[in-house]
Amino acid sequence: MGQGVITLTDGDFDQALKEETPILVDFWAEWCPPCKALAPVLDELASEYGTTVRIAKVNVDDNPALATKFRIRSIPNLLLFRKGEQIGNIVGALSKGDLKAKIDNYLG
Repeated sequence: MGQGVITLTDGDFDQALKEETPILVDFWAEWCPPCKALAPVLDELASEYGTTVRIAKVNVDDNPALATKFRIRSIPNLLLFRKGEQIGNIVGALSKGDLKAKIDNYLG
């Protein structure tokens, strides 16, 4: 069973990236319909990946410094990190199968 989707903020983001486990971060906003459509997909992926990939969310309205730091211009925008390094960028709401394929490809 997975750990579920975690919420990150300006305050704990950098610490989360230091973990050994790759982390997929969804930059989203409450007013964004595609973001809301992607949420259940991320919940399912969090369960499926378990401890091999963490799934996290960052609300761009509540954490504008992070959105600026990573040049988030459209949402949903998912960034994949491994050991603090960004290794992937996925923009838009994809199907579960397409999203999983992209994540697995980046993790190679």
